[in-house]
Amino acid sequence: MTDFLKSATLMLVLLNPFLVIIYLVDMVEKLSLRDFTRVLVRGSLIATAVFCSFAVLGDVIFSSIIQAQFASFQIFGGVIFLLIGLQFVFHGPKAIVALRGESKGLAGAIAMPVLIGPGTISASVVIGKRHEALYACATIIAAVFISVVIMLALKSAHDFVRPRHEPVIRRYIEIAGRITALYVGTIAVEMIMLGIRIWAGKF
Repeated sequence: MTDFLKSATLMLVLLNPFLVIIYLVDMVEKLSLRDFTRVLVRGSLIATAVFCSFAVLGDVIFSSIIQAQFASFQIFGGVIFLLIGLQFVFHGPKAIVALRGESKGLAGAIAMPVLIGPGTISASVVIGKRHEALYACATIIAAVFISVVIMLALKSAHDFVRPRHEPVIRRYIEIAGRITALYVGTIAVEMIMLGIRIWAGKF
């Protein structure tokens, strides 16, 4: 049970629903709770399927299918998140709209790059090594479910507070988004440096 909680907590921390909700701020503002729930659940199901695949297959996906080192994935993923962080610094939370694309693909856009990233995929591989396949998948499903519930609660709170304090909400989102950008940028640089160290260590 302790290992289950540790693994689920690891995944939940990397999913970070409080951070993801800032990424999805335009959707939170424009969509009803029902529509937001539908899109979020679809995106989460896509992400869960990917996480479980990496938990079950692990490094085989990189070594046999992709035929690339995991360090290369870390470097590329770090570059993506660095670009996202820079967009947030200069343009605020709404910069994520350009990165996600058109609204007709919202579910897929939520899954990638918001939920599926180098951190969550790495965690999936680690969880797969800790537990048997079924247990690992159950851990991932539990973490994603909790993350979705938290984001839906935040969406409900936003809809309740916004009519009364819309200027305050907008100011909070703007400030939180730019602070988040510092965190994202720092993690991105750390991913790039870690990938470079691992890649260089093979020579």
